[in-house]
Amino acid sequence: MSEGLKRTLYERFLHFAHLTEQMFTAESSEFTDLAQLHGITAIPSNLTSVHVIDCIGNNEPINNTSIAEKMNLSKASISKISHKLLQQGFIKRSQMIDNKKEVYFTLSPKGKKIFELHVTMHKLIEERFITVLNSLSESEIQATLKFFQVMIEKRDDMVKGEPSD
Repeated sequence: MSEGLKRTLYERFLHFAHLTEQMFTAESSEFTDLAQLHGITAIPSNLTSVHVIDCIGNNEPINNTSIAEKMNLSKASISKISHKLLQQGFIKRSQMIDNKKEVYFTLSPKGKKIFELHVTMHKLIEERFITVLNSLSESEIQATLKFFQVMIEKRDDMVKGEPSD
């Protein structure tokens, strides 16, 4: 592959990264609009909190450590977020009868509404995504998939600035 083509791909990659940031901003705004449409007035203040609710909803009961592992976030971050979600009434905490030390989280009825809304929104986003992919051939999709897989595998090298083969 020519150096010019590689540089063009890099430029498109940077452009895609910026578009992804804009898409996350739009997702947050769309989530708020969708909540209002469904009569939900209280929503978490950021998408990470919504994703913690999603993680709990998909795995309840679940503890802090497991949430942190599944979301690839620090336990301290999850503790802070879960504390806020508890205060806002989106989640409930409990302890197992045989282990009073370990705290587990489940969704409150208020949290279940957010969880269900989030699932609905992701279905809409997935449908849009699939529609865009319909314009590509299977080999183009496979090449794109390989590109993303390599980028995921090499992300540590890219972040640290260490080129690898």
